[in-house]
Amino acid sequence: MSEERDKTEQKALAWEEISTEQLVKDEWIDFRRSTYRFPDGKVYGPYYSYSRRDYVVVVASDEEGNYLCVRQFRQGIKKVTTEFPAGGIERKGGISYGASDGRDVETALDTARRELLEETGYVSDEWQHLFTLPANPNLADNYAYLFTARNCRRVAEQSLDETEFLNVRKYTAKEIEEMIARGDFEQADHIAAWLWSLCPRA
Repeated sequence: MSEERDKTEQKALAWEEISTEQLVKDEWIDFRRSTYRFPDGKVYGPYYSYSRRDYVVVVASDEEGNYLCVRQFRQGIKKVTTEFPAGGIERKGGISYGASDGRDVETALDTARRELLEETGYVSDEWQHLFTLPANPNLADNYAYLFTARNCRRVAEQSLDETEFLNVRKYTAKEIEEMIARGDFEQADHIAAWLWSLCPRA
């Protein structure tokens, strides 16, 4: 009964896209301007949306129970932030976003392993997928895949991309909680990953 009600509600509340214009489309982003018809029949626009690639966030802890974080500049807010290791899922064929048949997509777990190693030099044998959530459902169609990696051990130096400039820092759980409370741990999906990592597992 509930499933049927949800389907009815979905249909009643859905907007109908009646026109769309691509403003920017390249390897990295598909940025669009659209007009919609609302459930009451009114037409309204413009609404802006974009496609970008899916990505991973890794809540990684070492053998002493400290958490591996990175410090790097984020151009959107023009400041250096503290966050967990993260990065985009790589694709072949020149476009890094959008639907795929799966043959040219790096798996989320493979991405998580690669990003942890590249950004921190650490590896783990204890991985868990926490959950997957839309990165910004009001504007974007990409998803964040959230993982934990426990008992991480250092096996290499960092291997960063040419656009990456970041430092690795270790924090206790208490320090991360304090940073979140102060507003110094600023990425919402990273905070979600942290909170979910603390939930007991069945």
